[in-house]
Amino acid sequence: MSATTPDDIAISPRDLKFNRDSSGSPADHTRWWHGNDPVKTAFMNALSITFPQGEALFIESVRRYRDAAPPKLQEQIAAFIKQETLHTREHVVFNRLIERAGYDVTAMYAFTAKRMALARSRPPIAQLCVTVALEHFTAIMAHGLLANPEHLAGAPVEVARLWRYHAIEEIEHKSVAFDTYLAATKDWSGFKRWYVRCKVMTIMSYLFWSSNARHMADFFRQDGINTFGTWLKVLKFHFVKPGLLRKIAREYWQFYSPNFHPWNTDDRNLIASVEKELLTS
Repeated sequence: MSATTPDDIAISPRDLKFNRDSSGSPADHTRWWHGNDPVKTAFMNALSITFPQGEALFIESVRRYRDAAPPKLQEQIAAFIKQETLHTREHVVFNRLIERAGYDVTAMYAFTAKRMALARSRPPIAQLCVTVALEHFTAIMAHGLLANPEHLAGAPVEVARLWRYHAIEEIEHKSVAFDTYLAATKDWSGFKRWYVRCKVMTIMSYLFWSSNARHMADFFRQDGINTFGTWLKVLKFHFVKPGLLRKIAREYWQFYSPNFHPWNTDDRNLIASVEKELLTS
């Protein structure tokens, strides 16, 4: 039996700023900021590089259906847009830190822009499906990040706070795009709803991880370590220790169930406990 979005869920945009110095400018940033580990650093950097452009697409795809949504969902869409807008602001700052550390990210931005242009060339409902798929990825990775402190062990305090803040809000609004999809396709059959979202998820799974690997390779090339040995370390990072991808595999495959809903996993207690630490640290 599929769940529904909890009636008491609160989607609260948090206007928090990270990684600035006293003047408000981006703070100093070391090249391998994640515990001096180039693999962990490249993985997180590669994610962040895509966020500003990706989140703009998410906002557009959901906003397009806001006026036709039920009143409560309209409120959640508005809060989702505010959260994603603030995430974009913070990752623009973080990406400047990546550049200040000596990386040229021009090609990564250009590649991401091409992918976003391709997505925007698709029909509006397809763009919403893309958002549904990628929001599932961000939600389950956010859960893994918060549930296992090892994932951010060794990161500078302000950088770790940024990623925890982002993860909290990704979990908090994880059903908005999905519920918008359900509202937009209310006249479809159950089979068509399931088939279309699963088809798009399969495509996006390849595009998401191939894009991330491409960006990681770019970082490795600039560090002079784009070698077989480095990619063995990437596989170990993903599937052995800390094993983020291995640990979210079950949650990923749940998306393909006809009864899937993001709140089948109720992780409100997790985000509440992490938020308490975030606001008091």
